[in-house]
Amino acid sequence: MKIGLDMMGGDFAPLEAVKGLQLLLSEDDAPANIFLFGDESLVRPLLDEYAIPADRITMVHAPEIIGMHEHPTKALKEKKQSSIAVGFYFLAKGEIDAFISAGNTGAMLVGALYSLKSIEGVLRPTISTIIPKEDGKTGVLLDVGLNADCKPENLNQFAILGALYARHILGIENPRVGLLNIGEEEGKGNILAQATYPLLKENAHINFVGNIEGRDVLIDKADVMVCEGFTGNIILKLAESLHEITHRKSIQHEYFERFNFENYGGTPVLGVNKPVIIGHGISHAKAFKNMLRLSAKMIKSELFQQMAAAFRN
Repeated sequence: MKIGLDMMGGDFAPLEAVKGLQLLLSEDDAPANIFLFGDESLVRPLLDEYAIPADRITMVHAPEIIGMHEHPTKALKEKKQSSIAVGFYFLAKGEIDAFISAGNTGAMLVGALYSLKSIEGVLRPTISTIIPKEDGKTGVLLDVGLNADCKPENLNQFAILGALYARHILGIENPRVGLLNIGEEEGKGNILAQATYPLLKENAHINFVGNIEGRDVLIDKADVMVCEGFTGNIILKLAESLHEITHRKSIQHEYFERFNFENYGGTPVLGVNKPVIIGHGISHAKAFKNMLRLSAKMIKSELFQQMAAAFRN
């Protein structure tokens, strides 16, 4: 297993990436080999300072950095020696099995969409997020920003991808899929929701439980919640604000702590044929460790084989 990690991506790189790597490698069942992409002159001293074992890493010198506010396509085209561009080159060539970055989100999405192949039959890849449920369980919401405008066929495919992710990564045996809407009745919603409902109802690959409303997102009504990326991104940012507000007001409660994105690491791109994990720009060590953990789990699972099979039938 070979996992690629962008050492230059994120507001606190490369220090927090190295600290996250140290956390991971201190655990007994850590992945065997981590490929590090970045400016060796900046990364190597930190690897020595934090006593990262040389036999557990492969350093790949990538001297250029794609800044957080650079145009994604232009930056990838012009900065071919950037950590993100080199990482995707290694992933596309099969020299690593997964790639992680907390850097420029747009560049990561462009790299995932154009450096890798989509799973055959997938119209549009999607990104998801974990939603903590009130009863201690977790759900998955998708799309959360990659596809702001969608057709019913897109949402139908997101439901399949989300259900497979919930089953193979979250361990939910028969995940319930709900369509996010403004009412529970079948005829509710805008044109997109009304046209999507019958597709989900007839989809033999999923356990569709009907419409769910905004008030159902945080309770145990559905395990997979499907919507277009405009709505999903608003819910994601609202959920992030819950954690920020409780911290600012010194409200201590285990439920609100579960909204800390670092607990989950990053956002997987679903629908491409290899694991790509996008981290938050303000990721610290814990988030980097959990992104590495998630990518290892995605590699070990049967997720990609099951996704290919679902869209082959």
